Amino acid sequence: MYDLECENLTKLFGRHRAVNDVSFEVPRGSFFSILGPSGCGKTTLMRMIAGFETPANGDIYIKGKSVLATPPNKRSVKMVFQHLALFPMMNVGENIAYGLHCQGESKAEIGRKVTAVLDRVGLPGVAEKQIAQLSGGQKQRIAIARCMVLEPDVLLLDEPLGALDLKLRERMKIELKLLQSQFNTTFLYITHDQSEALIMSDNVAVMNAGRFEQIGSPEQLYNNPKTGFVAGFVGDSNRWLGRVVDVAGKAARIDLEHGGQIVATLNDDAVAAGMQVEVFVRPETISLRSDNHEGNRLSGVVDSLLFNGANSRVLVRTGHGDLVEVSLAVMDGSSPIRPGDAVDMVWQREHCLCFALAGWNDASF
Repeated sequence: MYDLECENLTKLFGRHRAVNDVSFEVPRGSFFSILGPSGCGKTTLMRMIAGFETPANGDIYIKGKSVLATPPNKRSVKMVFQHLALFPMMNVGENIAYGLHCQGESKAEIGRKVTAVLDRVGLPGVAEKQIAQLSGGQKQRIAIARCMVLEPDVLLLDEPLGALDLKLRERMKIELKLLQSQFNTTFLYITHDQSEALIMSDNVAVMNAGRFEQIGSPEQLYNNPKTGFVAGFVGDSNRWLGRVVDVAGKAARIDLEHGGQIVATLNDDAVAAGMQVEVFVRPETISLRSDNHEGNRLSGVVDSLLFNGANSRVLVRTGHGDLVEVSLAVMDGSSPIRPGDAVDMVWQREHCLCFALAGWNDASF
C-alpha cells in the first residue's frame, strides 16, 4: 500500500536535532511534498531516505522492507537535485544511459530504454544533443528521465525548480505533475515554495524546526490549519496578536493588541479566556462592502493599491497603524476604491482563525 514509510526518524548534529521524531507514510504512486522554511530539516530528512545520512533513531521502509542497512546505490530510490548534476561532457542519451551502463545492461536494451523514456518525457529524438543545447525546462526533464529509466520505487526531488526563472518555474509545476501521473511513480518533493507544494501534491507535510506540524491535502492545510505556524506559512494571511476575553463553544471574543475587538473560530482546543493568541484572516475573505452587517468589522483608510491582475490587493491602514491586506480581483479602472478612502473591512467569523501564542504569559500588552 505504501512505497515509503518513515518511523520516528531523528537526526542529530552535535546537540542540534535537525530531524526530531518524524513519522509519515507515502501511498503508492502519489505526489507527496515536504514544505517548510530553510533550515527546518527537510533536506536532511530526504538525505536519510536516500541513504546519504544515517538516522540516530527510527527506520525507513521502501515497499515494506527496511533499507537502513542498504547503501544508497542499492536502494530503489533516485534523487533529482536543485542543480540537476547532468554530465556536461556527455550528450543527452549518454546522460540517461549512464545508470544503465553501471547496472551492466546490454547496448541494445540501453538504446531501447533511452528512446522509450525520452518519448515519455516529451523529448523524442534529442538523444544526440549536447546538454548545453537544451533549455532549462528540457534539462529538468532529462534529469528526471535519467532517474526514471532506472525504474525506482521512489523519486526524490530536492527543490529542483529553484534555479529556474519565474515563468519557467510556473510551467514546470504543471509538467512535473503530469510526468508523475504518467510514470505513476511515487514522487517525494521538498520545497520552501508553498505554491509548488499546493499545486502539484496529493498530500503535503508542513515541517518546522525538525518536526511535522501537519500532514494533509493542500485543501485541508489551506482551509483547516491545525497550528498557527501552518496558518501563517500556507497561503497569505493577515496576522494579529490579541487576548481572549471569553470563549463560547468554538468561538472566542478577542481584544486585538493594537485596538479593536473581533470574534474568531477556535482551531486550538487549548485556547481559554485570558490567553494571548494569534489571529489569522486571509485577504480573500475580507470584503470592503459596508452593507454587510454580520461578522467582524474593522475600519481604516486605503493606503495603496497593489496591481497584480487577479491577485491584486488593497492595503488598508487601521486607526491603530496596522496594515491589512484585502484581495481585490479587478483593478481595470472601474473600481471606485482610491488611496485615502475611508473603508470598513468585514469578514465572517468562521474565516477568522485563532491559535494560542507560543510561550504566552500573563503580562499585559
